[in-house]
Amino acid sequence: MTTAPTNRPGDIAGWPKLSLLYRSDPEMIAALLPPGIVPGSKPHVQVGIYCVPVKGEPEYGVSTKVAADFNGVQGWYSLGMGIDQESAIFISQELNGQPKFPCSITYFRLGDRVEARCTHQGYTFLEFEGVVSGSVEPTGEDRTEHEWWTKYSRAVGGAEMEYDYPPHVVKVSTTSEFIHTETIDGTLRLRDSPWDPYTELLPNLELLSAKLVTAHHKAREITNAGPLDPIAFWPHADVIGGSRWPGDRGGPR
Repeated sequence: MTTAPTNRPGDIAGWPKLSLLYRSDPEMIAALLPPGIVPGSKPHVQVGIYCVPVKGEPEYGVSTKVAADFNGVQGWYSLGMGIDQESAIFISQELNGQPKFPCSITYFRLGDRVEARCTHQGYTFLEFEGVVSGSVEPTGEDRTEHEWWTKYSRAVGGAEMEYDYPPHVVKVSTTSEFIHTETIDGTLRLRDSPWDPYTELLPNLELLSAKLVTAHHKAREITNAGPLDPIAFWPHADVIGGSRWPGDRGGPR
């Protein structure tokens, strides 16, 4: 029996995501979360590097999330999504509060070698190198993951503690079937950068896993999950660019 490939040679549609999971400092994670969103049971950070077709062309991206719960639901709070496609950045922020910003990304697999680099404002803030070491048998079960974004708009003119749209949590629920997973023996290096302050605010204390993941996304629902306290949120309103890293008038502190 011959099985047809899931994608043609050179087609990016079937590219797996590079999924990195590391342990960080629980107090530092808590400091990054706005009041009302609480740290998850483990101080874990999930970094995903990918290439997917968006609007008829490939989009390279890097997403960074920390384990966090809202209203008793376990999930991940998104700190930033660096992508190389400008058209998707601002419309995503305006519609759903996605923390997107422009980023240059190199990501490839050559044989069993996997490499990735992420650069923003001239700083290469993340590097990964590894070798595929094995595979994980798929369970055939669907998995639903929840992610939290924040949507808000401060008042025109910059009046203190005033909003045109007060902060709300956006809940993103994605149901996927994981088709193929390969493990990687590799090294994650986070570099100093004022624009992406991982080493300062979200250090890598231990790389827990590195995988290449191919998934079939079956459903995705984006909903307004409810408001946050606008006064308590105010110190978190000023961020670096379109991310949720704490900033000063849109730039690094």
